[in-house]
Amino acid sequence: MSAKKLPPILTVKEILRLYKIQARKNLSQNFLLDMNMVRKIVRSASFIKDHHVVEVGPGPGGITQALLQANCKHLTVIEKDSRFMPALKMLGTVYENMDIIHGDILKFDMERLFPEELKTPWASKPPPIHIIGNLPFNVSTPLIIRWLRDISYQRGAWSYGRTRLTLTFQKEVAERMVAPIASDERCRLSMMCQHLCNVKLNFIIPGKVFVPAPEVDVGVVSFVPLIEPKIKLPFELVEKVMRHVFHHRNKKCRYGIRTLFPKEHWYFAEEILEKSAINPIVPSYKLSMEELDKICHAYNDICKTVPGIISYDYRATPVERIVKEQEITSLILAQDHI
Repeated sequence: MSAKKLPPILTVKEILRLYKIQARKNLSQNFLLDMNMVRKIVRSASFIKDHHVVEVGPGPGGITQALLQANCKHLTVIEKDSRFMPALKMLGTVYENMDIIHGDILKFDMERLFPEELKTPWASKPPPIHIIGNLPFNVSTPLIIRWLRDISYQRGAWSYGRTRLTLTFQKEVAERMVAPIASDERCRLSMMCQHLCNVKLNFIIPGKVFVPAPEVDVGVVSFVPLIEPKIKLPFELVEKVMRHVFHHRNKKCRYGIRTLFPKEHWYFAEEILEKSAINPIVPSYKLSMEELDKICHAYNDICKTVPGIISYDYRATPVERIVKEQEITSLILAQDHI
């Protein structure tokens, strides 16, 4: 890290005042001004020194400063809000190992963001790359779902290997991600995270330390992709099964599995339960990863036999649903006559 001898860097509070920036509610912005807490986030990431780091949504640059002071080898920040560009560019004049990208992380592809020589085999230790960010609440969940999909296909930042992440979420969302079997928080998101990553809730940040203070606390979560996923099937299939199984998370798991099929073909749900040797009255949140793996594979077997099943969506419009149900019934009848 190379820092020029320039005047002291402004604090986050001074930057906000200098550029007359206020948090925008429609962007779910909450600024973390407490640098002790900022440095705690960076310390919890552990793997920063001599790493290539991407910071998502740096805002006024609090975490940015802490990352640069932690001697990362290179830092790339990706910020959507143009109001923060002058402050980030000011940091860029002090630190030579920093790049600034004005863009939307939900549309950004990190496939070619890092040097080729950083690539490591998937089965070896993670590459010297780390993704970190204090994410707006309205972005955090769709973003982690997108990144979990990238992890499953080893693309984007994960074409370089098992790239680590350290991100912030609403406390309730963070607790769902790490929720163990039979806990009240266990849900679709728990399973999607845990079947692809080692997930750890590092610590909780009280909401009152943010400006403006949100009504909820914030959890700092770290992810390390697994060498092998717990469920070895395509991401979209696993995500669909989890979404349906946990649709009635407190009721009998049979009810959620049934929603994978048209009503007249609910016998497929019974077939899944029989093949998986799962008690149909057990609620979804008490199902183990191994049991959910069996459900996914049994569903996949049915989809291979009746291809139209995979695209059935019980949430579709009545007309779309009727058309799809007729298509599935026709396929089944045609097979019965073969």
